[in-house]
Order: sequence, then structure tokens, then C-alpha cells
Amino acid sequence: MSYRLNMQVRPLVWVDAVIELKATRVEYLVKVRSQLKPRCIANNVQIRLPVQLDADTPSFKCSSGKYKYVPAKDELLWTIKQLKAGRELVMRGRFNLPSIGENVERDNATKRPITVSFEVPYFAVSGLQVRFLKVMEKSGYRALPWVRYITQAGDYQIRIV
Repeated sequence: MSYRLNMQVRPLVWVDAVIELKATRVEYLVKVRSQLKPRCIANNVQIRLPVQLDADTPSFKCSSGKYKYVPAKDELLWTIKQLKAGRELVMRGRFNLPSIGENVERDNATKRPITVSFEVPYFAVSGLQVRFLKVMEKSGYRALPWVRYITQAGDYQIRIV
């Protein structure tokens, strides 16, 4: 069973990004904060940051996780295996830019949305709980009385203004 939620919900994983565009480089300061309940953990957190089209020579440092520059998609991918509740992680770094380039194009490249994907096992945002489940199967299949809850981020984007 799966369902969608169409109401305002506090984001479970919050991302703050400061992108400073300078003449020969772009500097990034990205903070990701978990706003989960105390015993929950977000798994496979992926944060995709837009990058300038002509950026090169990435140099980044992460407090946790790994980063990867994907020039084919013009993005920086920050992957975190597990993000515990209430934890805040920081990634900072920069890209070098060639001296030629128009500022208008560079401004538009940083205004693309930041995309976040993650999953939280054993957690339902809506609070939905299955109290009773009866499986009627005549083929001899033996069902186990267990329900697995998992929250997955769907289309989760953060716009930079």
C-alpha cells in the first residue's frame, strides 16, 4: 500500500545553501539538518546542487558523506549514508571559473533548484498505523503479521532566490 500526502508538512531534511559568485570562482556553503523525531534516521540522503556550466577544478570538504562532481548534468552530488535526528552537517568548497563568461548566464545557472532525496525506515509522516491486517490466501501461502513503514522523499526541491 502506498499513499500521498497533500498537506503542509515540516521538511524532514532541511537544506540551507549559500552560493557566492565571484569573478573567478564560485563558493558553496551547504548545511543539511535533520528535523526527524529523536529515534529516526534518514538513509541514502542525496543532495544535488546546481553548478555553473563552465565550472572546473572542484575542491570541497564534507563533515560527513562523500561528494561527486557530475559534469554531464552540471551538478554536485553530496551523498550521506545516514543522517540521524537533530544532526547538522556542513559541506563547503569552491569551483574555479574561467575569466571569460557573462554574469547573467552565471546567475541563472545558480538559480536552478536543489534536489533532495532520502528515505526514513519505520516512519510514517502522516501517523498512519495498521492495527489489524488479515490475509486470506487459499494457495497455502503463509503471510507474516508484519508491516514495514518507510517514508520516501518524492519530488523534493529547494529553490534559491
